[in-house]
Amino acid sequence: MSDVILTREAAEAEERLRLSPRAAFSDATVGREIPLEPDPLRTEFQRDRDRIIHCKAFRRLSHKTQVFLAPEGDHYRTRLTHTLEVAQIARSIARALRLNEDLTEAIALGHDLGHTPFGHTGESALSQCLAEVAAEYPGMPHAYEHNLQSLRVVEVLEYDGRGLNLTWEVRDGIRNHTGEDVPATLEGQIVKTADRIAYINHDIDDAVRAGVMSDSEIPEAITAVLGKHHGERITALVQSMVMASADQDRIMMTPEVEAAMLTLRAFLFDRVYLSMDAKGEDPKALELVKRLFGYYLTHPSELPEEFALESLGPLPQRVVDYVAGMTDRYAIRTYEHLFMPSRWKM
Repeated sequence: MSDVILTREAAEAEERLRLSPRAAFSDATVGREIPLEPDPLRTEFQRDRDRIIHCKAFRRLSHKTQVFLAPEGDHYRTRLTHTLEVAQIARSIARALRLNEDLTEAIALGHDLGHTPFGHTGESALSQCLAEVAAEYPGMPHAYEHNLQSLRVVEVLEYDGRGLNLTWEVRDGIRNHTGEDVPATLEGQIVKTADRIAYINHDIDDAVRAGVMSDSEIPEAITAVLGKHHGERITALVQSMVMASADQDRIMMTPEVEAAMLTLRAFLFDRVYLSMDAKGEDPKALELVKRLFGYYLTHPSELPEEFALESLGPLPQRVVDYVAGMTDRYAIRTYEHLFMPSRWKM
Protein backbone atom coordinates (compact mmCIF):
# COMPACT_ATOMS: atom_id res chain seq x y z
CA MET A 1 0.00 0.00 0.00
CA SER A 2 0.99 3.66 -0.39
CA ASP A 3 3.17 5.16 2.32
CA VAL A 4 0.48 7.83 2.70
CA ILE A 5 -2.05 5.29 4.05
CA LEU A 6 -1.85 4.29 7.72
CA THR A 7 -2.59 0.58 7.61
CA ARG A 8 -3.57 -1.53 10.59
CA GLU A 9 -0.12 -3.13 10.62
CA ALA A 10 1.52 0.31 10.67
CA ALA A 11 -0.80 1.47 13.45
CA GLU A 12 0.03 -1.62 15.51
CA ALA A 13 3.76 -1.05 14.97
CA GLU A 14 3.35 2.59 15.97
CA GLU A 15 1.64 1.48 19.21
CA ARG A 16 4.67 -0.67 20.04
CA LEU A 17 7.01 2.27 19.58
CA ARG A 18 4.95 4.95 21.32
CA LEU A 19 3.01 3.32 24.15
CA SER A 20 4.17 2.31 27.61
CA PRO A 21 5.05 -1.37 28.14
CA ARG A 22 2.10 -1.37 30.59
CA ALA A 23 -0.38 -0.52 27.82
CA ALA A 24 -2.79 -3.00 26.27
CA PHE A 25 -1.60 -3.49 22.68
CA SER A 26 -4.20 -4.05 20.02
CA ASP A 27 -2.12 -6.75 18.28
CA ALA A 28 -2.03 -8.72 21.55
CA THR A 29 -5.74 -8.71 22.37
CA VAL A 30 -7.18 -11.82 23.98
CA GLY A 31 -9.58 -11.70 21.06
CA ARG A 32 -13.27 -12.05 20.28
CA GLU A 33 -15.68 -14.89 20.97
CA ILE A 34 -16.17 -15.17 17.21
CA PRO A 35 -12.89 -14.57 15.32
CA LEU A 36 -12.98 -11.96 12.54
CA GLU A 37 -10.71 -11.28 9.63
CA PRO A 38 -8.43 -8.34 10.55
CA ASP A 39 -9.45 -4.96 9.19
CA PRO A 40 -6.97 -3.51 6.69
CA LEU A 41 -7.02 -0.04 8.28
CA ARG A 42 -8.35 -0.25 11.84
CA THR A 43 -6.85 -1.91 14.90
CA GLU A 44 -9.07 -4.26 16.91
CA PHE A 45 -9.83 -1.63 19.55
CA GLN A 46 -10.61 1.02 16.93
CA ARG A 47 -13.02 -1.46 15.38
CA ASP A 48 -14.75 -1.96 18.74
CA ARG A 49 -15.10 1.79 19.24
CA ASP A 50 -16.77 2.11 15.84
CA ARG A 51 -19.14 -0.79 16.50
CA ILE A 52 -20.29 0.80 19.75
CA ILE A 53 -20.84 4.24 18.21
CA HIS A 54 -22.99 2.79 15.42
CA CYS A 55 -25.18 0.57 17.61
CA LYS A 56 -28.78 1.40 18.53
CA ALA A 57 -28.20 1.38 22.29
CA PHE A 58 -25.61 4.15 21.92
CA ARG A 59 -28.05 6.38 20.05
CA ARG A 60 -30.70 5.90 22.73
CA LEU A 61 -28.39 7.38 25.38
CA SER A 62 -29.24 10.85 24.09
CA HIS A 63 -32.75 10.52 25.54
CA LYS A 64 -31.92 8.89 28.88
CA THR A 65 -31.75 10.78 32.16
CA GLN A 66 -28.49 11.49 33.94
CA VAL A 67 -29.73 13.09 37.20
CA PHE A 68 -32.64 15.44 36.47
CA LEU A 69 -35.73 13.75 35.04
CA ALA A 70 -36.94 15.23 31.74
CA PRO A 71 -35.32 18.65 32.27
CA GLU A 72 -36.71 21.47 30.12
CA GLY A 73 -33.37 23.24 29.58
CA ASP A 74 -31.22 22.30 26.60
CA HIS A 75 -27.95 22.26 28.56
CA TYR A 76 -28.59 19.56 31.16
CA ARG A 77 -26.58 16.38 30.79
CA THR A 78 -28.06 13.22 29.35
CA ARG A 79 -26.57 9.76 29.54
CA LEU A 80 -24.97 10.40 26.14
CA THR A 81 -23.28 13.67 27.07
CA HIS A 82 -22.06 12.00 30.27
CA THR A 83 -20.59 9.19 28.18
CA LEU A 84 -18.79 11.65 25.92
CA GLU A 85 -17.38 13.54 28.90
CA VAL A 86 -16.10 10.29 30.40
CA ALA A 87 -14.46 9.40 27.08
CA GLN A 88 -12.76 12.82 26.85
CA ILE A 89 -11.42 12.71 30.41
CA ALA A 90 -10.30 9.10 30.07
CA ARG A 91 -8.51 9.71 26.78
CA SER A 92 -6.62 12.66 28.25
CA ILE A 93 -5.37 10.50 31.10
CA ALA A 94 -4.50 7.59 28.81
CA ARG A 95 -2.58 9.89 26.47
CA ALA A 96 -0.54 11.38 29.30
CA LEU A 97 0.33 7.91 30.64
CA ARG A 98 1.11 6.57 27.16
CA LEU A 99 -1.64 3.96 27.41
CA ASN A 100 -3.96 2.82 24.62
CA GLU A 101 -6.39 5.65 23.86
CA ASP A 102 -8.47 3.56 21.46
CA LEU A 103 -9.16 0.87 24.05
CA THR A 104 -9.85 3.53 26.67
CA GLU A 105 -12.33 5.29 24.38
CA ALA A 106 -14.12 2.07 23.41
CA ILE A 107 -14.67 1.11 27.06
CA ALA A 108 -15.84 4.63 27.93
CA LEU A 109 -18.31 4.79 25.05
CA GLY A 110 -19.80 1.40 25.96
CA HIS A 111 -19.81 1.57 29.73
CA ASP A 112 -23.38 2.89 30.21
CA LEU A 113 -25.23 1.19 27.34
CA GLY A 114 -27.25 -0.81 29.87
CA HIS A 115 -28.62 2.14 31.83
CA THR A 116 -32.38 2.27 32.28
CA PRO A 117 -34.73 5.16 31.58
CA PHE A 118 -34.83 7.69 34.44
CA GLY A 119 -31.28 6.99 35.58
CA HIS A 120 -30.68 5.14 38.83
CA THR A 121 -34.39 5.41 39.68
CA GLY A 122 -35.17 3.06 36.79
CA GLU A 123 -32.43 0.76 38.00
CA SER A 124 -33.98 0.66 41.48
CA ALA A 125 -37.38 -0.09 39.98
CA LEU A 126 -36.11 -3.06 37.99
CA SER A 127 -34.22 -4.33 41.03
CA GLN A 128 -37.49 -4.35 42.96
CA CYS A 129 -39.20 -6.16 40.10
CA LEU A 130 -36.50 -8.82 39.91
CA ALA A 131 -36.63 -9.38 43.66
CA GLU A 132 -40.38 -9.99 43.42
CA VAL A 133 -40.04 -12.72 40.77
CA ALA A 134 -36.88 -14.31 42.18
CA ALA A 135 -38.71 -17.23 43.81
CA GLU A 136 -40.56 -18.14 40.61
CA TYR A 137 -37.48 -17.77 38.41
CA PRO A 138 -34.54 -19.04 40.50
CA GLY A 139 -31.98 -18.52 37.74
CA MET A 140 -32.64 -14.80 37.48
CA PRO A 141 -30.51 -12.16 39.23
CA HIS A 142 -32.11 -10.61 42.30
CA ALA A 143 -31.08 -7.06 41.39
CA TYR A 144 -30.49 -4.97 38.30
CA GLU A 145 -26.90 -3.93 37.65
CA HIS A 146 -26.36 -1.57 34.76
CA ASN A 147 -22.78 -2.70 34.11
CA LEU A 148 -23.93 -6.29 33.61
CA GLN A 149 -26.77 -5.09 31.41
CA SER A 150 -24.27 -3.04 29.39
CA LEU A 151 -22.31 -6.24 28.90
CA ARG A 152 -25.48 -8.07 27.87
CA VAL A 153 -26.25 -5.34 25.34
CA VAL A 154 -22.91 -5.75 23.58
CA GLU A 155 -22.72 -9.54 23.92
CA VAL A 156 -26.32 -10.53 23.17
CA LEU A 157 -28.88 -7.87 22.37
CA GLU A 158 -27.35 -5.72 19.64
CA TYR A 159 -27.26 -6.74 15.98
CA ASP A 160 -30.59 -8.62 16.25
CA GLY A 161 -29.43 -10.93 19.01
CA ARG A 162 -25.94 -11.56 17.67
CA GLY A 163 -24.18 -8.98 19.84
CA LEU A 164 -21.34 -6.68 18.81
CA ASN A 165 -18.66 -9.38 19.23
CA LEU A 166 -16.23 -7.03 20.98
CA THR A 167 -12.75 -7.86 22.19
CA TRP A 168 -12.26 -9.32 25.65
CA GLU A 169 -10.50 -6.19 26.93
CA VAL A 170 -13.41 -3.90 26.05
CA ARG A 171 -15.95 -6.27 27.58
CA ASP A 172 -13.86 -6.58 30.75
CA GLY A 173 -13.72 -2.79 31.08
CA ILE A 174 -17.47 -2.44 30.59
CA ARG A 175 -18.26 -5.16 33.11
CA ASN A 176 -15.94 -3.84 35.82
CA HIS A 177 -16.36 -0.07 35.43
CA THR A 178 -18.36 0.10 38.67
CA GLY A 179 -18.46 -1.82 41.93
CA GLU A 180 -15.62 -3.53 43.74
CA ASP A 181 -14.11 -5.45 40.83
CA VAL A 182 -11.05 -3.96 39.15
CA PRO A 183 -10.67 -3.99 35.35
CA ALA A 184 -7.81 -6.14 34.10
CA THR A 185 -6.29 -3.37 31.97
CA LEU A 186 -4.98 0.02 33.07
CA GLU A 187 -7.18 1.51 30.35
CA GLY A 188 -10.27 0.00 31.99
CA GLN A 189 -9.14 1.31 35.37
CA ILE A 190 -8.84 4.81 33.90
CA VAL A 191 -12.46 4.67 32.70
CA LYS A 192 -13.64 3.47 36.10
CA THR A 193 -12.25 6.61 37.78
CA ALA A 194 -12.97 8.96 34.86
CA ASP A 195 -16.64 7.98 35.18
CA ARG A 196 -16.65 9.26 38.74
CA ILE A 197 -14.71 12.43 37.86
CA ALA A 198 -17.19 13.21 35.10
CA TYR A 199 -20.42 12.69 36.99
CA ILE A 200 -19.32 14.43 40.18
CA ASN A 201 -18.37 17.55 38.26
CA HIS A 202 -21.16 17.73 35.72
CA ASP A 203 -23.77 16.94 38.36
CA ILE A 204 -22.57 20.00 40.30
CA ASP A 205 -22.88 22.04 37.11
CA ASP A 206 -26.42 20.78 36.45
CA ALA A 207 -27.48 21.27 40.07
CA VAL A 208 -26.27 24.87 40.01
CA ARG A 209 -28.09 25.44 36.70
CA ALA A 210 -31.28 24.01 38.25
CA GLY A 211 -31.00 26.20 41.34
CA VAL A 212 -30.65 23.19 43.63
CA MET A 213 -27.31 24.45 45.00
CA SER A 214 -24.58 27.00 44.35
CA ASP A 215 -20.82 26.59 43.96
CA SER A 216 -20.34 28.62 47.14
CA GLU A 217 -21.97 25.86 49.20
CA ILE A 218 -19.17 23.38 48.50
CA PRO A 219 -17.11 23.12 51.72
CA GLU A 220 -13.86 25.07 51.75
CA ALA A 221 -11.91 21.97 52.73
CA ILE A 222 -12.81 20.56 49.29
CA THR A 223 -12.31 23.70 47.23
CA ALA A 224 -8.91 24.27 48.81
CA VAL A 225 -7.74 21.01 47.23
CA LEU A 226 -9.79 20.76 44.02
CA GLY A 227 -10.59 24.36 43.19
CA LYS A 228 -13.81 26.34 43.14
CA HIS A 229 -14.95 25.85 39.55
CA HIS A 230 -15.76 23.04 37.10
CA GLY A 231 -12.59 23.24 35.03
CA GLU A 232 -10.33 23.63 38.06
CA ARG A 233 -11.76 20.52 39.69
CA ILE A 234 -11.41 18.33 36.60
CA THR A 235 -7.86 19.57 36.03
CA ALA A 236 -6.88 18.82 39.63
CA LEU A 237 -8.37 15.31 39.52
CA VAL A 238 -6.86 14.41 36.15
CA GLN A 239 -3.42 15.73 37.04
CA SER A 240 -3.52 13.84 40.33
CA MET A 241 -4.29 10.60 38.51
CA VAL A 242 -1.53 11.11 35.99
CA MET A 243 1.11 11.99 38.59
CA ALA A 244 0.17 9.19 40.98
CA SER A 245 -0.18 6.50 38.28
CA ALA A 246 3.04 7.15 36.34
CA ASP A 247 5.19 4.00 36.23
CA GLN A 248 2.67 2.13 38.40
CA ASP A 249 0.85 -1.12 37.72
CA ARG A 250 -2.49 0.33 38.76
CA ILE A 251 -4.37 3.59 38.31
CA MET A 252 -4.63 5.73 41.44
CA MET A 253 -4.82 9.29 42.78
CA THR A 254 -2.76 11.12 45.33
CA PRO A 255 -4.31 10.50 48.78
CA GLU A 256 -5.20 14.16 49.44
CA VAL A 257 -7.01 14.61 46.12
CA GLU A 258 -8.80 11.26 46.33
CA ALA A 259 -10.03 12.10 49.84
CA ALA A 260 -11.32 15.46 48.61
CA MET A 261 -13.12 13.78 45.71
CA LEU A 262 -14.82 11.25 47.99
CA THR A 263 -15.84 14.03 50.40
CA LEU A 264 -17.28 15.98 47.47
CA ARG A 265 -19.21 12.90 46.33
CA ALA A 266 -20.67 12.47 49.84
CA PHE A 267 -21.64 16.16 49.83
CA LEU A 268 -23.48 15.66 46.52
CA PHE A 269 -25.41 12.69 47.86
CA ASP A 270 -26.66 14.81 50.73
CA ARG A 271 -27.22 18.03 48.79
CA VAL A 272 -28.31 16.80 45.34
CA TYR A 273 -28.79 13.08 44.78
CA LEU A 274 -31.11 12.62 47.76
CA SER A 275 -32.60 16.11 47.65
CA MET A 276 -36.32 16.49 47.02
CA ASP A 277 -35.52 19.49 44.79
CA ALA A 278 -33.71 17.19 42.37
CA LYS A 279 -35.50 13.91 43.00
CA GLY A 280 -39.08 14.93 43.71
CA GLU A 281 -40.37 13.20 40.58
CA ASP A 282 -38.49 9.96 41.25
CA PRO A 283 -41.41 8.12 42.93
CA LYS A 284 -43.51 8.64 39.79
CA ALA A 285 -40.71 7.34 37.57
CA LEU A 286 -40.19 4.35 39.88
CA GLU A 287 -43.84 3.33 39.66
CA LEU A 288 -43.92 3.91 35.91
CA VAL A 289 -41.05 1.49 35.29
CA LYS A 290 -42.47 -1.10 37.70
CA ARG A 291 -45.87 -0.99 35.97
CA LEU A 292 -44.28 -1.41 32.55
CA PHE A 293 -42.37 -4.45 33.81
CA GLY A 294 -45.51 -5.93 35.36
CA TYR A 295 -47.55 -5.36 32.24
CA TYR A 296 -45.18 -7.11 29.85
CA LEU A 297 -44.57 -9.92 32.32
CA THR A 298 -48.30 -10.70 32.22
CA HIS A 299 -48.73 -9.86 28.51
CA PRO A 300 -45.65 -11.45 26.91
CA SER A 301 -47.33 -11.63 23.51
CA GLU A 302 -47.11 -7.83 23.34
CA LEU A 303 -43.33 -7.77 23.59
CA PRO A 304 -41.67 -6.66 20.34
CA GLU A 305 -40.57 -9.54 18.15
CA GLU A 306 -36.88 -9.06 18.94
CA PHE A 307 -37.58 -9.69 22.64
CA ALA A 308 -39.96 -12.60 22.12
CA LEU A 309 -37.20 -15.13 21.36
CA GLU A 310 -36.93 -17.67 24.17
CA SER A 311 -33.27 -18.11 23.27
CA LEU A 312 -32.66 -14.71 24.90
CA GLY A 313 -33.53 -16.15 28.30
CA PRO A 314 -36.49 -16.50 30.67
CA LEU A 315 -39.40 -14.11 30.31
CA PRO A 316 -38.41 -11.71 33.15
CA GLN A 317 -34.99 -11.25 31.56
CA ARG A 318 -36.54 -10.40 28.21
CA VAL A 319 -38.91 -7.94 29.85
CA VAL A 320 -35.96 -6.34 31.64
CA ASP A 321 -34.10 -6.13 28.33
CA TYR A 322 -37.03 -4.32 26.69
CA VAL A 323 -37.87 -1.93 29.52
CA ALA A 324 -34.23 -1.13 30.34
CA GLY A 325 -33.59 -0.23 26.73
CA MET A 326 -36.37 2.37 26.64
CA THR A 327 -35.57 6.06 26.58
CA ASP A 328 -37.32 8.31 29.10
CA ARG A 329 -39.74 9.68 26.52
CA TYR A 330 -40.51 6.27 25.00
CA ALA A 331 -41.20 4.83 28.47
CA ILE A 332 -43.60 7.71 29.20
CA ARG A 333 -45.30 7.33 25.82
CA THR A 334 -45.69 3.57 26.29
CA TYR A 335 -47.09 4.05 29.78
CA GLU A 336 -49.64 6.55 28.49
CA HIS A 337 -50.64 4.17 25.71
CA LEU A 338 -51.09 1.23 28.09
CA PHE A 339 -52.58 2.90 31.15
CA MET A 340 -54.07 6.25 30.22
CA PRO A 341 -57.48 6.56 28.51
CA SER A 342 -57.47 7.72 24.91
CA ARG A 343 -59.72 10.42 23.59
CA TRP A 344 -62.79 9.34 21.68
CA LYS A 345 -62.23 9.46 17.95
CA MET A 346 -65.18 11.04 16.11
